Amino acid sequence: MSVDSTVIGSRLTQLRDHMAKAELDALLIPRADEYLGEYLPAGNERMLWASGFTGSAGLVIVLPDRAAIFVDGRYTQQVQEQAPADLFDYLHLIEEPPIDWLCAALASGARVGADPRTHTASWWSRADKKLASNGHTLIALAENIVDLCWADRPAADIHAASLHSEQFSGRSSQDKRLDIGARIAKAGADAALVFAADSMAWLLNIRGSDVPHTPLVLGFGVINCDSTVTFFCRPEKIPEGFDAHVGEGVRVRPENEAIDAFRQLDGKRVLFDPNTSNAWMRLCLENAGATLVEADDPVLIPKACKNATEIAGMRAAHIRDAVAEIKFLCWLDAEVAAGRLHNEAVLSDKLLSYRANDPLFRDTSFDTISAAGANAAMAHYRHSDIDPAPLLIDTIYLFDSGGQYLDGTTDITRTVAIGQPSDQHKRMFTLVLKGHIALDQARFPVGTTGNQLDALARQYLWAEGFDYDHGTGHGVGSYLSVHEGPQRIGKTMPTELMPGMVVSNEPGYYRAGAFGIRCENLVLVTTLPRAPDADREMLGFEALTLVPFDTRLLDRSLLTAKEIDWLNTYHQLVRTKIGPLVEGDAYTWLMQATEPLSD
Repeated sequence: MSVDSTVIGSRLTQLRDHMAKAELDALLIPRADEYLGEYLPAGNERMLWASGFTGSAGLVIVLPDRAAIFVDGRYTQQVQEQAPADLFDYLHLIEEPPIDWLCAALASGARVGADPRTHTASWWSRADKKLASNGHTLIALAENIVDLCWADRPAADIHAASLHSEQFSGRSSQDKRLDIGARIAKAGADAALVFAADSMAWLLNIRGSDVPHTPLVLGFGVINCDSTVTFFCRPEKIPEGFDAHVGEGVRVRPENEAIDAFRQLDGKRVLFDPNTSNAWMRLCLENAGATLVEADDPVLIPKACKNATEIAGMRAAHIRDAVAEIKFLCWLDAEVAAGRLHNEAVLSDKLLSYRANDPLFRDTSFDTISAAGANAAMAHYRHSDIDPAPLLIDTIYLFDSGGQYLDGTTDITRTVAIGQPSDQHKRMFTLVLKGHIALDQARFPVGTTGNQLDALARQYLWAEGFDYDHGTGHGVGSYLSVHEGPQRIGKTMPTELMPGMVVSNEPGYYRAGAFGIRCENLVLVTTLPRAPDADREMLGFEALTLVPFDTRLLDRSLLTAKEIDWLNTYHQLVRTKIGPLVEGDAYTWLMQATEPLSD
């Protein structure tokens, strides 16, 4: 999708007119809405409206005479193809912090406008302090200026929620709420704001379709230490049987009644997570007289540490997902051999058709990244944003995809050869896979955090002078968000990894204008058997994803005997688990793809 520069220019002019009326010297437009989720309803894509950029993270700053757009390393190439160069300066979200840039760009005493509903409370506090120290004022806007200008803004759709069965959740909502209520009491608080939509979905055992790809019901809640909950959402979304499903102690109220309801928290100690809640919530709770106690959302860790039922569901979902992927890879190789080099959209649709045959399949878990040749150099490329490119012979093809199943969420990336890959393709693929293997084999003590493991996946790239500009791993929910917090693996990811957490293992390499490589499995954090002479408990990873890696892309000279053994063991596991579930050409393809390598 591409928006004409003239259209974007007209929209910026409208924004500047409203800025002038409000006496603002700058306007901040993040890629976020009032729910702070990864996926947004169409009517909340405000940064897209203002810039034409379709990425999942970023910030636009509009000044009276210029504008800037900030994106992270995943989107440095994509933003230049979408946001008009004559209207925007392109800046790096991490390396050139927007507030630092803004302080340097503004004259003293500037007024900076932002919608407090679209920024986390922690970000707001930091930005307010930074701006104030430079003589500027952060203005909390009562109305979002983009909304005032967006004449044809899509209306919000109303979708009924669904009741998520204990068959898949493993615990009743009442049991979960008793647990969370006890945690709140132990923290010395009376209540907690549960702002994240996936936290509320987990707590109430409900799912929805308010946003693409993630089965969420948009809304937020307050849970008291006695386990009673008030859920603020559109009441029309609540399905028949909800009261019996959640058990006693749950009340549903419209979101616009939240301010009045918060008055009941006057004088109460309320746990408040500034990293998951928006700044407007802090203002409302403080104005209501609540004493805010900054702490992590109490639902985050229980949600992240899957129970036995959820783990079994994730394993089962990945096995069925692997069948779909292997059928697709078999078909793809046959099409390439026959000289039929399809475009990225055809390939994406074909993969979806295999997944959709599963009766538990509900949606893709994100927009499939189907990237041929140079397009794979954009880590979060979307073929729907431009004319889909065809496969080219003697290149590589990257596809990153996943499914939302009632019993689990999947996410897998494979990079495969199209024709004869070059020596450079093989070298870089092998360096990436070596990092993947090193992380998969990690053994680490209880208390280890994601940033302590990150270098394991990067070490072989670093040794040759390469790196990738994204995290190595993200958390994954159970029929919830494919990007679940707080667990992560990355350069600055301090959350402790705990048994039951699911994370991705996805090192990559991207050469602009040439190719991109990523090798991704989902893995489960597990407790390892303690060795007889060990003095502490150790954790490790169990691979959930069961799809072969393309051995045609290997530079065997770069692999150690131990790494070859790992690959053979993994491929034998794939054969054992998936072989009985496929037949005909798919079975033949699988046996060939998992043929053991010799040292």
